[in-house]
Amino acid sequence: MALRHPSRSNSPIRLAGKRITMRPLAASDFRAWSEVRARNADWLTVWEPRRQPTLPDPTTDRSAFTSRCVQRDRDRVNGVAYQFGLFIDQRVAGEVNLNNVVRGAMQSGTIGYWIDRHHAGQAYVAEGVGLLMQFAFEQLGLHRVEICIVPRNTNSRRVMEKLDIRDEGVALRYLEINGVWEDHIRYAMTIEEWTIRREEIAAAWL
Repeated sequence: MALRHPSRSNSPIRLAGKRITMRPLAASDFRAWSEVRARNADWLTVWEPRRQPTLPDPTTDRSAFTSRCVQRDRDRVNGVAYQFGLFIDQRVAGEVNLNNVVRGAMQSGTIGYWIDRHHAGQAYVAEGVGLLMQFAFEQLGLHRVEICIVPRNTNSRRVMEKLDIRDEGVALRYLEINGVWEDHIRYAMTIEEWTIRREEIAAAWL
């Protein structure tokens, strides 16, 4: 993996795995990102929080997408979230994000992801999650990351199986997904587990 940046500077972050690269999305990515999102709307929105209908849609509104990118850059500089476009052959294919970064006694964050259905099942997301875990533990110094998944979302759960991430059980009505408060399986890894498994994960994915 290649990584070049101070974690809370204005410098762009670049993460590189065996087959993918990840970097923050920029305004210039609007056309490619919106095409992927529009084409995969039915595939993705059933697993995401419902968008407020009174707000502009970044999938169709360039200015809304630009504002989204600016806010995400601000979140990165403030150290509260690190959000990446996932690129395959230099084309936008999804996102892998580290959200809800909490410092103090917790030192934790939450990973979320999505991918173009055309590329699903090829372990690109597993590679991206492995990259993001390495970044979270080795660059940000977090103690724990978690991934929360609706139990029936078998595609997302398969990513956890490929990486052999620990299952901590079900949190009832944990997040609002597509207008419904859904149970979520909570998967997690700590820095102690990462230290033990780092070489194994790096050899397989990074």
